[in-house]
Amino acid sequence: MTELPLRIESRDGVREIVVAIDALVIAGWTARDREAMEHHIAELEALGVKRPAATPMYYPASVSRLTHAEMIEAIGTASSGEAEYVLFSTPEGMFVGVGSDHTDREAETVGVTLSKQLCDKPVSVTVWPYEEVADHWDELEIESVVEIDGETVTYQSGKVSAMLAPETLIAGRPGGLPAGTVMFGGTLPAIGGVRPASRFVATLHDPVLGRTLTHGYSVRNLDVPG
Repeated sequence: MTELPLRIESRDGVREIVVAIDALVIAGWTARDREAMEHHIAELEALGVKRPAATPMYYPASVSRLTHAEMIEAIGTASSGEAEYVLFSTPEGMFVGVGSDHTDREAETVGVTLSKQLCDKPVSVTVWPYEEVADHWDELEIESVVEIDGETVTYQSGKVSAMLAPETLIAGRPGGLPAGTVMFGGTLPAIGGVRPASRFVATLHDPVLGRTLTHGYSVRNLDVPG
């Protein structure tokens, strides 16, 4: 179990809570558009990643990997981020934030669950009550911007409607999403292909209520001595 501080931004104002988290789930292969999902599977296959046994998949990871840090460390130079909406199930209700399913791409060719465990999972401190966005969920926009070799480029861009809706994703997981569980909701294809970056910024924008969640972090690559 880990305790994670959250800043709840709602129509009623801003307040802070600390949530006890005892389960972390990384949902994968969650695209509503089968063609788009096949595109993402194909781009990872090109990196040597095996096709999933089913879709969606629910990969477990250690809750200790959740972090609000603005800098993470990764082994070698083959890891990269993925912007995702993140669901926080708590005794006070469900909240949505934004985060990055940072993944070791070399380890991913050995096993996806292994690769998920090897990297920290940065998430935003600020979250919204899910009930405030549920009625216009498909309008939410998600994007990632990265820095590669000193150049800042858009890495992912689209709407959360490209992924399965939270209710559908939760219903498909045995046991659902009990309080104390955090679940990443899947990602969009990378523009230009999956590749590492020195900095990654994920945003979730609500054009209806006019607000945005953001979390950015830099990556420190640790040497592999042999």
